[in-house]
Amino acid sequence: MKKIKYQFINFKLLCTILFWSCASNSPYPFKQQDVIAAQKLYGVEFNETEIDTMMKYLVRNRASYDTTRTFNIEYNESPAMTFNPLPNGFTTPSIEQNTQYDLNKDISIPENYDGIAFYSIFELASLIQTKQITSEELTNFYLNRLEKYNPQLEAVITLIKVEALIKAREMDKEIAEGKYRGPLHGIPYGVKDIISVKKYKTTWGAMPYKDQIIDETAEIVEKLNSAGAILIAKLTSGALARGDVWFNGKTRNPWDLKQGSSGSSAGSAAATSAGLVPFSIGTETWGSILSPSSRCGITGLRPTYGRVSRHGVMTLSWSMDKVGPICRDAKDCALILSIINGSDGRDQTVYNIPFGINFKEDIKSLRIGYIQEIIDKDTTDSGTNGLFALNFLKEIGVTMDSVTLPSSYPFRAFDSILRAEAGAYFDKLIISNQINMMTQQSSSSRANSLRQSRFIPAIEYLQANRLRKRLIQEMFDLFKDYDVIIAPGRGSQQSLITNLTGHPSISIPSGFDNKGRPTSITLIGNLFDEASILRFANFYQEKTDHEDKYPPIFNN
Repeated sequence: MKKIKYQFINFKLLCTILFWSCASNSPYPFKQQDVIAAQKLYGVEFNETEIDTMMKYLVRNRASYDTTRTFNIEYNESPAMTFNPLPNGFTTPSIEQNTQYDLNKDISIPENYDGIAFYSIFELASLIQTKQITSEELTNFYLNRLEKYNPQLEAVITLIKVEALIKAREMDKEIAEGKYRGPLHGIPYGVKDIISVKKYKTTWGAMPYKDQIIDETAEIVEKLNSAGAILIAKLTSGALARGDVWFNGKTRNPWDLKQGSSGSSAGSAAATSAGLVPFSIGTETWGSILSPSSRCGITGLRPTYGRVSRHGVMTLSWSMDKVGPICRDAKDCALILSIINGSDGRDQTVYNIPFGINFKEDIKSLRIGYIQEIIDKDTTDSGTNGLFALNFLKEIGVTMDSVTLPSSYPFRAFDSILRAEAGAYFDKLIISNQINMMTQQSSSSRANSLRQSRFIPAIEYLQANRLRKRLIQEMFDLFKDYDVIIAPGRGSQQSLITNLTGHPSISIPSGFDNKGRPTSITLIGNLFDEASILRFANFYQEKTDHEDKYPPIFNN
């Protein structure tokens, strides 16, 4: 069988050479001058004799490219190599999965019934468990809010109404029979629309895929459904996981409808902030959970790379994509992480390391660092609020050291890792010219980013990954001395660094700017130690009330 395949490739090569020979009186499909010109793109220089000796190889390479494109590579086929975020000397933590969640039975329905929209998962769970509200009532409540407010937010792609109400009645029946699945029993939620769900469109936020239906349900959705949660909406994603513009609109910041919600988990963040869902699931490759969470004033957790299964989720970068929760507070994020953690083997990049957390443990055991240099340089309201947060923590007795993130790296070169992997995943889109259907076509658009990926040499991609390994080791050395590092909500290279190295981060609200829009701080943790940043985030949120604020125009 192998012999036949090689004969086919050689035949393809022969046909290619013959075609170009007849078409241009040349034995090659391109000329030396083409190679000489191409060198300028890659910063290399060979003389004409050296190029002449290459020509047969280059023609063979071109023929192999043409042959490869004749094979239909499915979107769910990953490369035969996986990214390993673990530095040399790292030992995976031994964690007992002993997380306990106590529901507050004193929670009641507020006088203003719409106030339920901004209750945490645990508060809603208490209402369900004490039978003050049924899951069907709660599901209808959020479905109505999605229908009412989506024209303003543009955060919903698909409303899942009939199936959600059937599931809600099932959850109510189980409660009546004495069966309780846990805090997510009967709680509605939404997912970013790059996450597939059988029978429903998964549009990836992009015009070429606006009618796409993928015949599988993502593993994380299966886990949440098994825990009793009720999926009620597929929420907007920036086109192919970039920004807040999708094929039919732009998702808005609930605090300022003139401003986009940032991206690319735009709908997940906006809908959660506006109280259209109690929580949602987003994804991040380079800021797509933390950035919209920061802008919309809610709590977003980006777990360690390899913590949560990406089975059934669109790929942007095999070595950088992560899936995580967007919630009202840190406790809710911890609950969701405890449910979506790990994999059944369908995503082979996942490390099945247990997740456990004890919110009652004293945070004095945590070693805290902060990036003073970056916060000092931020003269915006976000930076001012960051300094205020640091000073407040010092005043209440938190001991912290000033630290510096690695800086001596070619950070622009690292961007080629994401772009090369995205280009490979969406190669059919590029080659077919369907990429021209994308809504945005500017120099900063996803369409342009994918087109130029064709000009990233494999050698440069691998060299960037070699330096990435060095960066991983340097971050490993830094986290030998710290459990939590406090960073500004935006700015510097912190987002790129931690997405390259796979470290977990959480964005938490820190106040408001002079236009009344939310600001945030970011907590960075060690690999597979989400518990430390969640504990510290919860400690901060218990001492402040930023996470309890909600956009006033959605409270009616």
